[in-house]
Amino acid sequence: MLQTIPLRQKILVMIAVMSGLLMAALDQTIIATALGRIIEDFNAFNQLSWVVTAYLLTTTITVPISGKLSDQFGRRNLLLIGVSLFALTSLLSGVSQNIEQLIFFRALQGIGGGILTSSAFTIIGDLFSPRERGRWQGMIGGVFGLSSIIGPLLGGYLTDPHNVFGLTTNWRWTFFINVPVGIAALYMIARYAPNFKHEVRHRIDYPGAVTLAIALSSIILACENIHQLAQSLSPAWNIEEWVGKTVLLSIGAVFTGLFVWIERRATSPIVPLHLFKSDIFRIVMTATFLNGIAFLGAILYLTQFMQQVYGTNATLTGLSLLPMIIGLIATSATAGQIVTKTGKYKLLLLTGVVVATVSLLLLSTLTVNTPYVAIAAIMVLNGAGLGVALPIFNVAVQNDFDQKELGVVTSSVQLFRGLGSTIGTALLGGLLTAGVASSLGDLNKDPFIQTLQKQPTATQFIGNADANTALNLNSYDTKKKITDGIIEGANKIAAPTIVKDKIKDSMLKAQDDFSTKTKTAFSDSLQVVFRVAAATMGMAFIVTLFLREVPLSHDERVTPVET
Repeated sequence: MLQTIPLRQKILVMIAVMSGLLMAALDQTIIATALGRIIEDFNAFNQLSWVVTAYLLTTTITVPISGKLSDQFGRRNLLLIGVSLFALTSLLSGVSQNIEQLIFFRALQGIGGGILTSSAFTIIGDLFSPRERGRWQGMIGGVFGLSSIIGPLLGGYLTDPHNVFGLTTNWRWTFFINVPVGIAALYMIARYAPNFKHEVRHRIDYPGAVTLAIALSSIILACENIHQLAQSLSPAWNIEEWVGKTVLLSIGAVFTGLFVWIERRATSPIVPLHLFKSDIFRIVMTATFLNGIAFLGAILYLTQFMQQVYGTNATLTGLSLLPMIIGLIATSATAGQIVTKTGKYKLLLLTGVVVATVSLLLLSTLTVNTPYVAIAAIMVLNGAGLGVALPIFNVAVQNDFDQKELGVVTSSVQLFRGLGSTIGTALLGGLLTAGVASSLGDLNKDPFIQTLQKQPTATQFIGNADANTALNLNSYDTKKKITDGIIEGANKIAAPTIVKDKIKDSMLKAQDDFSTKTKTAFSDSLQVVFRVAAATMGMAFIVTLFLREVPLSHDERVTPVET
């Protein structure tokens, strides 16, 4: 039947949805601080990246498919599945007995995360009029910003042993914490969320789903860790790795073409190609893709700057990003209110992109001597620009389509942003590590590296003695372990105290010299990364100039709802 949903019910639904989304968003940051302990427990350093990659892979694949399925079967049904799956797989991840189990459950968890991410942005279009959506899109943007700072802090606290309710915390608690939140969100969604129903045939496009999954998997896996290949400027490139990446990209291209061919003939396509006939859809997808490259570059590499140059640990790194998060949350909420009040969004969107571009250019001036106060000011500016731009892209594209297509349209925004972030990480990471490798030269000739190579207990930190090795040696945790090892080793030498102190001071000086050289190489290389990110954001601005603005209305679209 047709009915208008009471405001109180809408708010309760949004609280439940944002709780589930916070759970999924936190999972992407909280796990970072736990990785070291996970690898220690399972003794599986060579499989470290798969704990993150498995989740990223399935999330990216799930977003467009779940968006289409929510249009067909109802947002409420998909949300219930997403929250249930995420909470269950969080529990299973927490009780994993080996690294293989953890990777498998993380992959399943990514499916739940993809459903939550896709449906959370879409349900706003179901519940609210076009004018009201800006306010709620801004709030959801604030949830992502909040997760960026809460994640590392909470992850660090739970990973380190603490007594909570008579129990001692460890890395498994970073997964267990999702369970009670998931149960609460599940209850509220089941009780209050209406199931928006559309008169469509429930036919699933299996060939389209399979070919899209293969295409996205190949592209993501090809981009994963490609920066490690780019660091070598000598003829001794890892030919097997490069061939493997090329094959994956080729498979991705072939299956992308096959996907397009299938979708042109499908009765109920996963991604209806007629969407691309809309100039607004094309422009938003292009700008979102470019925005995704620059957005992740700002957060990811600012985090690394804090760790490499200022020597912060994971918890302090999260706190150091607070100015960016404050800027992002404040402007997300403010921009949403302005859009709701005026019904217009293009000028605001362009302003946000310009501010983000300028802030990235300012970040490209950072050096090892830049005071934190200056960086904090730039971070506020960067967060402000991104906080305005990110939610409004959703508002603009949702306003151009009927409600029956909101799921697939909104999930397309998340997909293109995710692909931009994935590809951007690979490209910008390649620039960074190549720059560091070029600046440092042959590390095997460095006195500090040569000293470590002679110490059996320190060889685990050296590896191939490349750019990644240098950055790892300069990280807070590794640097502290080596410093403690130097002091402990010197004290064990059977020699007079003056001799022990001389040996210890010599090794610590070599470590400091190496650290200074690495910081300078990293800072210089990062300037190039931020310039490229700024250029990419500038391209997003040019694309957005051509966006056709359709005024937002206050009219609520009466929606078929199951009662």
